[in-house]
Amino acid sequence: MRLLIVDDEKDIRNLLAQYAQFSGYEVDEAADGYEAVKKVEVSLPDLIIMDVMMPGLDGFGAVKLIRKHSQVPILMLSARGEEYDKLYGFDLGIDDYVTKPFSPREVMARVGRILLRGKPAPKNVVRIEGLTVDMDSRIVTVDGNKVDLTPKEYELLFYMVLNRGVALSRDRLLNEVWGFEFYGDDRTVDTHIKMLRANLGPYRHLIETVRSVGYRFVQ
Repeated sequence: MRLLIVDDEKDIRNLLAQYAQFSGYEVDEAADGYEAVKKVEVSLPDLIIMDVMMPGLDGFGAVKLIRKHSQVPILMLSARGEEYDKLYGFDLGIDDYVTKPFSPREVMARVGRILLRGKPAPKNVVRIEGLTVDMDSRIVTVDGNKVDLTPKEYELLFYMVLNRGVALSRDRLLNEVWGFEFYGDDRTVDTHIKMLRANLGPYRHLIETVRSVGYRFVQ
């Protein structure tokens, strides 16, 4: 990921750039607000570290212009720690505010937290060979093609996938998938496993038979 560090003090840019590169980020720099706005227009960074007090166009002015066309995360740096400045920055749309003098490690920690917040939540999806099981959407695909399963087949497959690698007895599957109040027998599980394997087609082997126990979804 690439950071744009904006500060009129070269020593501060160099210090932050050193820590950013050590943390695995690519770094670009700007010495004032005008230069920062131009660089954002040409190539949008993943996050901007922006000083407030700069000659020409200050940090607040630069944020105003950037926010007209981008919601790129911005971490503001300032020697002014007054509440008004912080609130004004947040009203403009910054993501965090650090007062000088600062610890570069703290700045990098805040950068990491901001970028983590911006990531989409990971989907609860399991992929094994050509089989994809989306737990949240309750969608199963085989080689990219959606498979239509009955509600009970869905529940059986999801439970086995969640417990993949574990030998599951027929009684356990009956209790966990059908419920304790269900009065069926082992043949109910066997029948649904047979239908489930048929729906998985070339990946039917992912459901293994464990002799004298039940079934296991491969890990």
